[in-house]
Amino acid sequence: MIEHQFFATCPKGIENLLFTELADLGATELRETIAGVYFHASQETAYRICLWSRLANKILLPLANFSVTSQEDLYHGVRELPWQEHLNPTGSLLVDFTGTNDAIRNTQFGAVKVKDAIVDCLRDFSGERPSVAKRDPDLRVNARLAKDKVVISIDLSGESLHRRGYRTKQGNAPLKENLAAGILLRAGWPAVAAEGGALLDPMCGSGTLLIEAAMMAADIAPGLGRASFGFERWLNHRNDMWLSLREEAFERRRLGLAKNLPEIRGYDADLKVIRAAEENIVSAELDHWLRVSRKELAEFKKPTHAPMDYGLVICNPPYGERLGEIESLKLLYAHLGERLRNEFQGWRAAIFTGNPDLGKQMGLRAEKKYKLFNGTIASEVLLFNIDREAFVQSRVEQDGRFSKDDRERQMAEEKVKVEDKAAQAAALTNGAQMLANRLQKNLKQLDKWARKNHISCYRLYDADMPEYAAAIDIYRGIPQDGRNEQTYVHVQEYAAPKSVDEDRAAQRFAEIEMAVPFALDVPIKNISYKQRRRNKGSAQYEKLSDRPTGDLITVVEGQSRLHINLWQYLDSGLFLDHRPVRDRIAQIVKDKRFLNLFCYTATASVRAAMAGARFTVSVDMSNTYLNWARKNFALNGLSESRNRLEQADCLKWLEENTQQFDVILLDPPSFSNSKRMEDVLDIQADHVTMIHHAMRALAEDGTLIFSNNLRSFKLDYDALKDYTIQDISAQTIDQDFQRNAKIHQCWLIKH
Repeated sequence: MIEHQFFATCPKGIENLLFTELADLGATELRETIAGVYFHASQETAYRICLWSRLANKILLPLANFSVTSQEDLYHGVRELPWQEHLNPTGSLLVDFTGTNDAIRNTQFGAVKVKDAIVDCLRDFSGERPSVAKRDPDLRVNARLAKDKVVISIDLSGESLHRRGYRTKQGNAPLKENLAAGILLRAGWPAVAAEGGALLDPMCGSGTLLIEAAMMAADIAPGLGRASFGFERWLNHRNDMWLSLREEAFERRRLGLAKNLPEIRGYDADLKVIRAAEENIVSAELDHWLRVSRKELAEFKKPTHAPMDYGLVICNPPYGERLGEIESLKLLYAHLGERLRNEFQGWRAAIFTGNPDLGKQMGLRAEKKYKLFNGTIASEVLLFNIDREAFVQSRVEQDGRFSKDDRERQMAEEKVKVEDKAAQAAALTNGAQMLANRLQKNLKQLDKWARKNHISCYRLYDADMPEYAAAIDIYRGIPQDGRNEQTYVHVQEYAAPKSVDEDRAAQRFAEIEMAVPFALDVPIKNISYKQRRRNKGSAQYEKLSDRPTGDLITVVEGQSRLHINLWQYLDSGLFLDHRPVRDRIAQIVKDKRFLNLFCYTATASVRAAMAGARFTVSVDMSNTYLNWARKNFALNGLSESRNRLEQADCLKWLEENTQQFDVILLDPPSFSNSKRMEDVLDIQADHVTMIHHAMRALAEDGTLIFSNNLRSFKLDYDALKDYTIQDISAQTIDQDFQRNAKIHQCWLIKH
């Protein structure tokens, strides 16, 4: 058979994979270049490559190459070619032109020049001229101009070969099919499948990786579902040869699907893209095999319907561009790494990302990294063997023992602590000593209760001694550097009345600063001191400290992990008095629609989502708090597609809302005059209107939880007489707040 030279184009980064694939398909004299491979092959082999290549974009048959230093050079060089051997004069034509130089400064102009030359050639030959078709032409011509040289080729593929024909729907930023195939080959999927291993994608989107993996495992030609190829109306086309190759491919598909095929499953939190994946799987005729379902990353684990001792976890997580997105995505990648370490030891994993730094958050050491390009975005495939040797060790080793350096450091710290303790005790004033005694007494009682009830954050002291008017909270959590759990103290001094002398107030505060570290045995660096004052406008959102944002602490409440910040804002990000309210929500919200108004950092929404809410919507006016909420969701592997965040004036949002919810939390501030609000919010004056609007959004058998912290608040039962109202305030005050039972009021309201 006569062999011709061809050129196969591909995404940058997979040229060597394409080289190997072309050789396996029968190509010879291969030469790799950037974004493509030159090769020799017969016409039959070229057809086979069009049908079977999983990696190529285009298969081009060069006709000529020549210098172009003027428009005339391009026109005459193309016109001299025997186009009557390739295209019927009454047929249709499409020209793709890439590249520019001083003579051809616009690709559209270059395409027109090539088209004019072909049309004139055929008109001179037959007296007739071909038409120009924007889609599905009889002949597609490719012109590539680089360094004043142009290569004119017949495009045998037609539409790019990555368009397999099965993708009828797509999600956000879908992978091209040939790039997905390249990722799978880099991940070693064919070998995993040959050993009977499974493939799971926890963020499957519209299912491209799943379908490409299935076609590899079942030996299905990727071009078998295409409507047409560029060579089918080319005058040199051999239809008998083509039909024989297709018949062979159909038979291989039949035999492949008859084999014992590996388990392939995909999950995504976004129901819309799951529906798209289902349609694409049906279009690929693989719906009898592939399965996708809606599932949050937090729920990702090995399926239990069949043994799966080995396999590949593969996914293309989002990688964001804006700073707020990246901060949240760090937590998402960390959670993905945690799921892999906890559920998939002994498996392999491949993560494709356009931001390789995010991969460093996973707590796994990559075995290999491959650079690829997703369009113009430089990306990497990170490969992991999920075993303990790949786990990135924290300061404390995995078996819980300290390293030698840690033991020596701990002994030194203990020695200093004992010596400092005696000095501190001697320095305490009488007042500071009394406060220290009270703190230690409270700690003995409340710490036992907290540990018994798995509570990591609680109020230790709330102005128990009026002369020391402060709220002191304990937080046990893990700092962002991932070290051991530590104890932190949050001290919020209540503003002294005007009748109290400022010097005396300052002395009291100094005694608090002396007593707290002594009584609680907590390093000074882990104690945050603040003075609470009534704030106006955005002051409550402004930073109070220049400590770095890395000082976030992760605490646990129920099934959820939450971020707190004890230094940079007035509040920590977690209202401790509402812990029982969040517990109640978690108990009643499974499979229900949850709305969180004035959501703050959305801790109640996170609790609801982790407890199995159908979906959550969280509304707040502060972008600062919504970004914080975003991190809380990501920290738990929860997606925004199922947990929507809305930046809006809650009152206006309620007025315009048409959606129904089964559980609503309405926990407004006592007063707000934010510039972003159309009116001043006064909870006493506005609560009736607010509740009416919330009840309009509540399903017939739903529950509204209404709460506020205004001590003087009185609910207007007469104005709300059409509803069933139950005061549950006493039931929502935990042991750590019983000294201050008026910290909040809470009602259940039903239709």
